[in-house]
Amino acid sequence: MSTEAVEGMRGDDVRAWLRTALAAATARLGAAGVPSPSVDARALIAAAADTERPLVLLDALPADVEDRLEALLARREAREPLQLILGEAPFRRLMLRVRPGVFVPRPETELALDLLAAHQDAPPRRVVDLCTGSGALAAAVLDELPQAEVLAVDLSPEAVELAAENLEAAGHGRGRVLRADLAGSPGDADPALAGLAAAAGVDAVLSNPPYVPPDAAPRDPEVARHDPAAALYGGGAEGLELPRQVLRWARHLLRPGGLLVMEHADVQGEVTRALAAEVGGFGTPITARDLTGRDRFLVVRRAIGPAQDKDERLTP
Repeated sequence: MSTEAVEGMRGDDVRAWLRTALAAATARLGAAGVPSPSVDARALIAAAADTERPLVLLDALPADVEDRLEALLARREAREPLQLILGEAPFRRLMLRVRPGVFVPRPETELALDLLAAHQDAPPRRVVDLCTGSGALAAAVLDELPQAEVLAVDLSPEAVELAAENLEAAGHGRGRVLRADLAGSPGDADPALAGLAAAAGVDAVLSNPPYVPPDAAPRDPEVARHDPAAALYGGGAEGLELPRQVLRWARHLLRPGGLLVMEHADVQGEVTRALAAEVGGFGTPITARDLTGRDRFLVVRRAIGPAQDKDERLTP
């Protein structure tokens, strides 16, 4: 269809074009193996039409809508993640900025905020997000807990830059992002680590660290080709070196009775509980399941004293 023809369409003609475009785009994406072809096709057509309105309400289209849609479909057919194509990803109540080179936030990570609320007697005022990536968890805390201040930490300069943008948008002036390597220790001379160590006494630590073992390569092209390896592989034979570092830092950062919520793979529930006991300084850990019933989060309190205190215990 020519540019003039598209530009001249109105009303029923627009809706007929949209129906045809949706059917064709869905078929193309389905043939390419895209898991949700109809949903993605609708999102790409809306992007090509430069609209946030429901497609059924459109009564006009940009003159270059077909060229724009073709370019977007070609990228999704090549299994580039929809979020990177659109430049944004939904997370809790937010629409986060995303960009290449930074881990794309996942819906299952959203449960960490519910676990934080469920296991705290009062809303936390000081929170640290370790391995923040795009800043998803930190930004959600700022959005949902207006009294909270958040420190987000990551080693990747691309992630630090993106997280800073998302935190500022979610809670102006209440979020700070620090670039630091968690492989270091609180007593190291590195200024970044000294700055992190100085944050000790926080109410909660959240983390979705890299935890994939070295021999468990992702199957989905969207992950294997586009998520940075440093944000996937946790190091060590079981992928648990970075989760171990998160536990070490959480032990230092949390006030007595403070809460750690750390995401892990669905096969790592038992081993992360053992890891918490090995690192020491925590109460009795539990494993929380995601909405599909799979083990997904380690939840544990910082120990209050040398003896097991009832306040350290958590209810699964």
